[in-house]
Amino acid sequence: MSTVILALAAGAVIGLALGALGGGGSVLAVPALIYLLGVTPVAATTASLVIVALTCAAALTAHARDGHVRWREGLVFAAAGIGPALLGGALAGHLPAAVLTVSFAVVAAGAAVRMLRPPSAGTLRGQPDGAVPVRPGRAAAAGAGLGGLTGVLGVGGGFLAVPALVGVLGLRMRAAVGTSLLVVTVNSLAALAMRTGTADGLDWAVTGPFAGAAILGAWDGRRLSAKLSGDTLRRAFALVLLAVAGFMLLDVVV
Repeated sequence: MSTVILALAAGAVIGLALGALGGGGSVLAVPALIYLLGVTPVAATTASLVIVALTCAAALTAHARDGHVRWREGLVFAAAGIGPALLGGALAGHLPAAVLTVSFAVVAAGAAVRMLRPPSAGTLRGQPDGAVPVRPGRAAAAGAGLGGLTGVLGVGGGFLAVPALVGVLGLRMRAAVGTSLLVVTVNSLAALAMRTGTADGLDWAVTGPFAGAAILGAWDGRRLSAKLSGDTLRRAFALVLLAVAGFMLLDVVV
C-alpha cells in the first residue's frame, strides 16, 4: 500500500512540473522510480517511457483542441527521431546499470543548467511563424538527437524539444510546447517498441498509479503556471534537478 501511495505522490509532482513548465517534469520520473520505488535502472527507463507517452498523449489532446499543435512540422521532426529512438531502446537493455545512471545524471544536470539560464527575449515570446529559415539538416539532426536520448534514457526530452522547435523550425512558443508533446509521444512509443523484453517485467501496480497521477497532475500544472511566475517555477525545478543529478552521481561513486 505504501508503494502505491509513493507512486501516486511522485506521479502527481512530476505531472505538476510537466504541466507547469511545458516540459522537463518527466526527467524526474527515472530517479523517482529508482530511489523511491526500488525499480532497477533498466526497468525504470522503460516504465518512464510508458508514463511519458501516456502523460504527453493526454496533454496533447488539450493543446490540439486549443489549436497549438503544428501536426505537419511535428511529424516531420518526430520522423527523424524514430530510427534513433528504436536503436536507443534496443541498446538500453544491454547497457550496465551504472552507465545508464551516470548518463541520466549528466543529462539531468545539463537540463538544470539550461533552465537556470535567463531565457532570451525570442524564446519568451516565441518566433513569428516562418521567421527562422528551416534548415532540413539541422531539423533532422535535432530530431534524431532527441529520439536517441528518448530511446536510451527513457526521458521525454520536452526540455530540449521546445527550444529546438522554436529555434530550428521557427514556431511560436505556444505552438512549440504543443508540438513538442506530439514529438515526445511518437519518440516514446518508438522506443517502447524495442523494449518488449523489459516491458514484460514492468510492475504495473507501480507504473499504473504513477502514470495516472502524472496525467492528473499535468492538468493542475497548467492552472498553476497561470498563477506563479514562470521564472520562479523554472529555478525551483532546476535546483531540484541539480540535487537529484548530484545524488545519482554520488550513489554510483560511493
